[in-house]
Amino acid sequence: MELPDRDGDGYLVNMDDWTPEVGRAMAEADSFELNDARWEQIMKARDYYEEFSMVPPIRKFAKYINQDQKEVFNLWMTGPMKPITKYGGMPKPTGCV
Repeated sequence: MELPDRDGDGYLVNMDDWTPEVGRAMAEADSFELNDARWEQIMKARDYYEEFSMVPPIRKFAKYINQDQKEVFNLWMTGPMKPITKYGGMPKPTGCV
């Protein structure tokens, strides 16, 4: 699959180019493993984004998906909102993520 244009941080230049296949292909191109639990969080973050028109801060996101913030961090092994938004075709998060 040919990936749509991405910026220097790997985010889609045009968010409308996102599909689940594109998100998975982007992760694969970055050698980033998306297991089912991670993919589920990406899709929930997309729901949040569609509902509120903003990327959720980690605290709000953890509450939104009914999980402890530490569990979310443990799943991603990093600041979770960056890979969630990148592979979910959402805008880059602002502030501390």
